[in-house]
Amino acid sequence: MRATVRLNDALLKAAKREAAKRGETLTALIDPGLRLVLAKPRPAPRRRVTLPVCRAGGGLLPGVDLNNSAALLDILEGRR
Repeated sequence: MRATVRLNDALLKAAKREAAKRGETLTALIDPGLRLVLAKPRPAPRRRVTLPVCRAGGGLLPGVDLNNSAALLDILEGRR
């Protein structure tokens, strides 16, 4: 069966070069690749995830600086 397909110029040139290097037609090169793509199952669409929002009051403890990772590590490991 014949079909007309529009390909990117660089892709078509590379495919023709590869087919010539293998000693086969462009159709013989494209056919197995297309079969692989069609046989591969499509991933399920990703569902949107809604993350919980904390509405509790409070905040950071006095002296905690979120921009100082070394100090945060000290607090988390009980060195401060």
